[in-house]
Amino acid sequence: MFKNLRADIDAALKNDPAARSKLEVWLTYPGVRALIWHRRAAFFYRHGMKLVARMLSEHAKRTTGVEIHPAAKIAPGVFIDHGAGVVIGETAEIAEGVVIYQGVTLGGTGKERGKRHPTVEKNVVIATGAKVLGGFTVGEGAKIGAGAVVLKEVPPYATVVGVPGRVVRIRGERTQDLLPEKEDPLIKELCALRERVFALEETLAQTKNEAPMSEVKHENL
Repeated sequence: MFKNLRADIDAALKNDPAARSKLEVWLTYPGVRALIWHRRAAFFYRHGMKLVARMLSEHAKRTTGVEIHPAAKIAPGVFIDHGAGVVIGETAEIAEGVVIYQGVTLGGTGKERGKRHPTVEKNVVIATGAKVLGGFTVGEGAKIGAGAVVLKEVPPYATVVGVPGRVVRIRGERTQDLLPEKEDPLIKELCALRERVFALEETLAQTKNEAPMSEVKHENL
């Protein structure tokens, strides 16, 4: 237990330049305290005392703002920065070195059973407000941009942004062939509507030009 706590505190000191001492991190960082409570809850959950485990996790949510299901598997050395609004689902797995910012959700996409929450490999950074939804893997060293909604597997060392999330870089190099959607359907529809308007305006202009002279004179009168 103390070994895990040391790893969590060291992760906070490594990733937060505002952290000044181990004592400060231990006493005041909600992400660290949430992990302490989670490890206690996970112990009871593994030993069949699931009600006690859920009560501990609910207490942790109220006091830290971080909601972690007792069955989630979180390695030592994970850093949850600020913590407010973080939700980690039942079948989520998080490896060491992962950094999670406020408002992140590691959740599912519906009422499916089995493995329905993401597996996050080593040294992944998940920025503020990102939603990672589904039972896929986020590869080692990947970066998830703020506000991204990730619905499919992420390659190692990839950078993902947008809604839905798309890969824009791998190991720092830009990529296009891994984009999940090469065209925005909304923009495509707007372009089609614009072309339709242009065609209608042209037809209307031709109709006016072809009107009989008597009708034109009548209009002038």
